[in-house]
Amino acid sequence: MVFKKMLSAFGVGGPSVDTVLTNPNTRPGLTLEGQVNLLGGDAPANIEQVVVGLVTRVEIEGHDTEYAGVMEFHRLPVSGPLQLAAKQQLAIPFQLPMPWETPITDVYGQRLRGMTMGLRTELAIARAVDKGDLDQVNVHPLPVHERILEAFQRLGFRFKHADLERGHIRGTQQTLPFYQEIEFFASPQYASTINEVELTFVTSPHGVEVILECDKRGGFLTPGHDAFGHYRVAHTDADGTDWVQVVDGWLRETTSRYGSLRGAHGFGGHGHGRGVGMGGVVAGAAVGAVGGMIVGDMIGDAFEGDGEDFGGFEE
Repeated sequence: MVFKKMLSAFGVGGPSVDTVLTNPNTRPGLTLEGQVNLLGGDAPANIEQVVVGLVTRVEIEGHDTEYAGVMEFHRLPVSGPLQLAAKQQLAIPFQLPMPWETPITDVYGQRLRGMTMGLRTELAIARAVDKGDLDQVNVHPLPVHERILEAFQRLGFRFKHADLERGHIRGTQQTLPFYQEIEFFASPQYASTINEVELTFVTSPHGVEVILECDKRGGFLTPGHDAFGHYRVAHTDADGTDWVQVVDGWLRETTSRYGSLRGAHGFGGHGHGRGVGMGGVVAGAAVGAVGGMIVGDMIGDAFEGDGEDFGGFEE
């Protein structure tokens, strides 16, 4: 998807930008490739920097309130200072490594309700920055993610919603400033024990940490409560594993616990589970772990002005 937008910060007759993605579909740990196309305005322009960045919507809790904001969580300068002549056309190719913890937005070609992701292009000139282009990005699961999600489906769980929560899960190798929660309604065989399950992946080049939060039903004399499980799998375990049996075992072990692993600012502690196998890097995903990541501030106007229905920002 290509959006063309005159750079309003520089007035009528200023340079314009188109960003074209080679393929908007990608996976965590892979590379997003594209090209930034600049077109000079009516007069020469001294461009200080061209940057592309990943932005998404994040839920934030604080002081008894919860609200959603737009966060830039990964960015890449694609050009330093340059001079763009009047009406000059300039193409700048780029390769953006996707962080391993990039949240999943699409499963089996369907957008997860509540998820959105975009690549924003910024052009800086004369100390002004314009948000420029915004292009939709579709992030698909890695094989091990896909097998686990499929196991939940085969066990009868129904997808409810997905969102991103600002915060850190203690006891994990999380590096991004948020984590994804994929929520399911309990299947009939678990309905007497739990109401809902929230699933979180914390992914690295070597494997995936799986966090389960089960909303456990109360009994006649006991209140309901949340039970947490923390498990590890290798990317190489994706095939050759009975994931229905594994996930069922996780759920039964997690719901047998009483109490919460959640601390004041996230989860804590480790559950018992499969070890993360070293060297289980997904084929074709030779990009290293999230190097050079810059966490952006909350940017409320990141998606302004494009006039497009962009990947589920509507509720």
